[in-house]
Amino acid sequence: MFAIIVGGGKVGANVTRSLMERDQEVVLIESGHERADTLEAEFGHRVIHGDGTELYVLERAGVARPPDIVVAVTGDDEDNLVIAQLAQERYGVQKVIARVNDPRNQVHFDLLGISPTVCPTARIMALIEHEVPEHDLVHLLELRGENLEIIEVEIDPSCPCIGKAVDAIGLPTGSRLISVVRDGTAELAAGKTVLAAGDQVLAILEPGREDEVRGILLGR
Repeated sequence: MFAIIVGGGKVGANVTRSLMERDQEVVLIESGHERADTLEAEFGHRVIHGDGTELYVLERAGVARPPDIVVAVTGDDEDNLVIAQLAQERYGVQKVIARVNDPRNQVHFDLLGISPTVCPTARIMALIEHEVPEHDLVHLLELRGENLEIIEVEIDPSCPCIGKAVDAIGLPTGSRLISVVRDGTAELAAGKTVLAAGDQVLAILEPGREDEVRGILLGR
């Protein structure tokens, strides 16, 4: 595999190091002069000093071959957006991963079809919701490319679905229960699985189905 990593911060450096440990071909682009020197001391000729949004810098890194994947992980969302777009649209790179530093910018990546993206803030917020839930329905993961999301619901004693089998609760089209965690043990949610108070249920659904699923599982 040949990978181009743009952005030599901690994430970019660690990804480069991990790929090298797997004997993969990798080039790392870093715009900061001092940082590039530091990275070159460790990674040698694999480091290119330059602005990854410039065509000639990307071409020096080998983007015209093209690489198997380009990973844009600079600290600037605009740069990551430009790099990902150039790689896809101009050079035909099939696989691109972009870092989204500010979750408010996620919509711009989505509009331009940049996927997958990694947003550490959004991921941490999802984990906070999971570990310290303030709501009865927790968003765990968005599968943007597939137009699906995974949610978690805890079944409390007042829920109308208690004592009912999964295939009898009438989930709407475009939604499905995927697992039930009961007393710390997870099992796949089959049609005959009967829901009980205290169950933690994972469901996969199309965006916009939340209210229907909430109503069926939680009665509110």
